[in-house]
Amino acid sequence: MAYYFIFKITDTGSDLVKQLEKIDRFGSYREAKQQVKQLRNDNPPGNGVIYRIIFAENELQAEEQLQEKREAPIVQEWEK
Repeated sequence: MAYYFIFKITDTGSDLVKQLEKIDRFGSYREAKQQVKQLRNDNPPGNGVIYRIIFAENELQAEEQLQEKREAPIVQEWEK
């Protein structure tokens, strides 16, 4: 069964490795969304901490997905 995991991502200054901390896991998106909204509201802006929801089979898979380097999307001229 897959779950919705909430992770705290701390900026380490390195693009190669992100510091991840699992906060909680939920069976439904609604519960996870409510929790992450509360965490984001309690988090002062500009402190280098991001909260993310990720859907995965287990904690290891969730961490791997969060560590993947994703390329920036190509913005077409008409999208600017």
